[in-house]
Amino acid sequence: MAKKLWEKGIETDAFIEAFTVGKDRELDLELAKFDVQGTIAHITMLESVGLLKKDELEVLTKELNRILEEVIEPGKFKIEEGVEDVHSQIELMLTSKLGDVGKKVHSGRSRNDQVLVDLKLFLREKAKEIASLVKKLFDVLVTQSEYNRSILLPGYTHTQAAMPSSFGLWFGAFAESLVDDLVLLKAVHTIVNQNPLGSAAGYGSSFPLDRTLTTSLLEFENLNTNVVYAQMGRGKAEQSFAFAIAGIAGTLNKLASDVCLYNSQNFAFIKLPDDLTTGSSIMPHKKNPDVFELIRAKTNLLKALPNTISTATANLTSGYHRDFQILKEVLFPAIKELKDCLFITEYAIGKMKVNEHILDDPKYKLIYSVEVVNELVLQGVPFREAYVQVAKQIEDGTFEPPKDIKHTHEGSIGNLGNEEIKKRMEAVFKGLS
Repeated sequence: MAKKLWEKGIETDAFIEAFTVGKDRELDLELAKFDVQGTIAHITMLESVGLLKKDELEVLTKELNRILEEVIEPGKFKIEEGVEDVHSQIELMLTSKLGDVGKKVHSGRSRNDQVLVDLKLFLREKAKEIASLVKKLFDVLVTQSEYNRSILLPGYTHTQAAMPSSFGLWFGAFAESLVDDLVLLKAVHTIVNQNPLGSAAGYGSSFPLDRTLTTSLLEFENLNTNVVYAQMGRGKAEQSFAFAIAGIAGTLNKLASDVCLYNSQNFAFIKLPDDLTTGSSIMPHKKNPDVFELIRAKTNLLKALPNTISTATANLTSGYHRDFQILKEVLFPAIKELKDCLFITEYAIGKMKVNEHILDDPKYKLIYSVEVVNELVLQGVPFREAYVQVAKQIEDGTFEPPKDIKHTHEGSIGNLGNEEIKKRMEAVFKGLS
């Protein structure tokens, strides 16, 4: 059985080992390529400060790149039985192939900053992947908004038909919501994109490490300067990322809720393609919006992610704690879940058809009441008096809705403002691409 990096010759009970390792062997597969990248940067720095010889750096770098290209990238990387985590496995592979020189890669480094740099590189990449999926959904929403800009539907307050809206506004509203979601993701990317390597166990090292060099080699935007704070970033990075996930999930959740409602026969505002619905075992007419019901449920769980992580890390003092290990168990699956939800939502919105004649139904005629009030005000009638006049018309059954909607201000039915929203999205996305 392979030795652990921290082993001192005392055998650990198998049950305790299984409990403490948890799901690391499974989840750490996600971190393998980042561990190699971090190790290459670290040993490059070690050579620059005289802690490795040039020929040692060359053979170590060559073998690490071989592991990356021949084992990790093709999906062949595995953490062997008895090996604790990805860091131990890669160091074991180095020492098995290169002997004692493989044991030198850990000089000036702790598993604490090694895990942190892997996580930050991982989260940095995932932020960009999520941003790309958000942008694709945004583009589809804007396309649908423009294509259906003149098609009206009722807007609701208190779940009651309130005022005229449009599909241009409805699709466009979710597009603009994604802009703000991406602003939050960009802020999280800035927090994540700082180099913790060299903080070791949280108190630095007596070796003359060049942390500026590893920051440059790993293309971090900044350095986590204070070594204690670098370690305090464990948990904070995950929680910040969770807030970004929850923000995007909130937008998807509201969209899914609307779709489930609008797709029902009592509304019939939209029509989903058959491949996005399921049938009933006994009711031949059913076309259930299962895809959006699942998106609604999944995103509700994602919205709770920040609370889960903040609860797990509550009341922890500064410095490393093993509690941090379980954060991967909730965060990593959540990232995949969000990506899946974004992908299927983009596909579904692109295929969605809308009902062009919703407001032909006379039950919606009262949603034009504000239009009539405003028209009277434009004719010089004081607003409160105009309000009373229209209320009386509704009460005695003489109210007649207008034929046209005249909304011209920014962000209204007649002036969606999609071009401005697109400019904002491009500016935010540029910082993440």
